[in-house]
Amino acid sequence: MSPRNPQNPRNARGAEEPNATRLHIVTGKGGTGKTTVAAALALALASEGRRTLLVEVEGRQGIAQLFETDALPYEERKIAAAPGGGDVHALAIDPELALLDYLDMFYKLGRAGRALKKLGAIDFATTIAPGLRDVLLTGKVCEAVRRKDKAGWRIYDAVVMDAPPTGRITRFLNVNDEVAGLARIGPIYNQAQAVMRVLKSPETQVHIVTLLEEMPVQETVDGVAELRAAGLPVGGVVVNMLRPVLLDDGAVRDAANSRRTAVAKALSQAGLGGAQRGGRAERLVDPLLAQAHEHAERVALERRERAEIEELGLPTYELELMGGDGVDLGGLYRLAENMRKQGVGVA
Repeated sequence: MSPRNPQNPRNARGAEEPNATRLHIVTGKGGTGKTTVAAALALALASEGRRTLLVEVEGRQGIAQLFETDALPYEERKIAAAPGGGDVHALAIDPELALLDYLDMFYKLGRAGRALKKLGAIDFATTIAPGLRDVLLTGKVCEAVRRKDKAGWRIYDAVVMDAPPTGRITRFLNVNDEVAGLARIGPIYNQAQAVMRVLKSPETQVHIVTLLEEMPVQETVDGVAELRAAGLPVGGVVVNMLRPVLLDDGAVRDAANSRRTAVAKALSQAGLGGAQRGGRAERLVDPLLAQAHEHAERVALERRERAEIEELGLPTYELELMGGDGVDLGGLYRLAENMRKQGVGVA
């Protein structure tokens, strides 16, 4: 383990900030890029010598693809170095193996637990009881948040969870409350209570990734309401894949109103031929107006959706659309730097 910086109060034993955020849960509607945002956030939080754990709970191996590495096993391993000497570790949680950990930790089953796996009992249990799967996933993540070494240092300065989509995030995080209500005593009850203490504490923030489109924004609004009703701490809203505004307000109005004469004149002034009937500028008007009109409609929609997000009263961060077929490793580092400058995840 690399030495920690004694000047960093988040790392020094006995000098940790009591309300510092250590668990960042990233959710969002499918297609909004939540895995990319989670990965970039982990890099941003790992800067300046800090150590971050990035956790995947859905078994899609999206983290491995983003960091251009082999499929992640059920073990914590370093996958990236962050600016300033920090590093990012990653873990893809396997519910079956997490259950074996649980059985060994609380019931000391050891070899007996592994025998159950060979018999298929572990797979059977996690299949017939989906809630059990979520208990194991959240429990493993919260264990990583609380874990310390023998000297009392936190193993990780921050843990980032690439969580399920917004539509089921509240049920996923709140499952331990349900379990605690069913199991009134014993290790299962104690474990569920310990997990919920982390999830509902100032150490945790749930960040929602969205696009400036109607369905993602509506799901964000609904998700925030559900999280708040469940007493789960909401962090911020990350507006992802933001496209640039190419026209000023006047041009947007001209395009929205299909003002052919104004557009033809502007083309002529730009040296693209005369604005007279049949001239080059005139022939360019219709296709340009169509594109400009589409752009104007998008700008108007995004303004309406941004206003919806602002009404939530949450910190809002914006990440630009990356070119090409997706975000490569270099693009991921650029997004991380952008997030760091905006203060995403700072308590």
